Amino acid sequence: MTTLTRAHRELFRRTADECYSSLDTLQQAVQERHRQSQDRWQPPQLLTPITYGNRLDLTIGGDGDYAMNDWSFSQLCRLAGVNRDTINRLSPETASQAFRETLPSAEKPLQLLTTENTVRSIHGVAYTRLWDSELVATVREYATDFQPPQNAFNDATGLYAGEQDMFLFLIDPVGWIEIGGEAFAPGFFAWNSEVGRRSLGLSTFWFQKICQNHIVWDAIDVVEFTRKHTASVRDSLNTVRSSIESLVKKRDERRDSFARVLRNAVTTKLGDTAEDVEKVLAKQGIGRQLAREALKLAQERGAFTIWTLVDALTRLSGQLVYAGDRLEADQKAASLLALAA
Repeated sequence: MTTLTRAHRELFRRTADECYSSLDTLQQAVQERHRQSQDRWQPPQLLTPITYGNRLDLTIGGDGDYAMNDWSFSQLCRLAGVNRDTINRLSPETASQAFRETLPSAEKPLQLLTTENTVRSIHGVAYTRLWDSELVATVREYATDFQPPQNAFNDATGLYAGEQDMFLFLIDPVGWIEIGGEAFAPGFFAWNSEVGRRSLGLSTFWFQKICQNHIVWDAIDVVEFTRKHTASVRDSLNTVRSSIESLVKKRDERRDSFARVLRNAVTTKLGDTAEDVEKVLAKQGIGRQLAREALKLAQERGAFTIWTLVDALTRLSGQLVYAGDRLEADQKAASLLALAA
């Protein structure tokens, strides 16, 4: 088992305006941002940095003047091959001149994503955008039983969308099943960036506990895939879809299997007499004193079935003083369920 801290890291790096209370509000936000966004294709020699007061803006060919955010400014620096920190120490006029002298010329156009009057990102022709709204729509269609975990200490839900990327943390709160005698529920993380800040990704898992810092404890079956934003990135939505379907299928199979074991446990007798049943319990490592107390409780319920004995042993373990003794008793009780498989 492992501890997953990805959602924990997201929790502490997000500002309040990047946090959403539900998938509905998140979807509305990313759909509106998609609606307002537009790709503009221009060769790099037609990008002209200009000064606007104390700010450095960018003229995009004949499409007009646009402000830059932190991410698109960093991309422009990389495109020009100049150090961002160096540019930030220059006056707007000097910085504009530095870009004019260092921005390259090329036949292939650049892809500039704009929203209203701001450049959100600058990419070459090889970059293929996957909209956050597309990922959210896929998740909502195929993860219908999943929802955010309990709110974190600051009321964050695990649903985030900011200027540079998006992150989802979802679980099935009623999907608890037993694996190896312990309770687990399914969950997953999903992430994307419309501006190339991070790859598209999905991580599915089964967990035992989530704390208010959104640390996922005792996770198993952790499966992760990531995909860069190249020409085939949109095909990755099929992988997201099949991964969620696989998680749901495994949940249902395990739930059905556990339910079948419980049904068998209710009807399967370990013996007709107390003496016969005591011998079976002894083979399972259950001591004579504990076995006889359990037999007495089971007999009061009218049958020596696996279920009545597991229930009796569980109730008796709750009366033990020491946690180690309780754990050992619970494990022995759980081992009886294997006889009903």
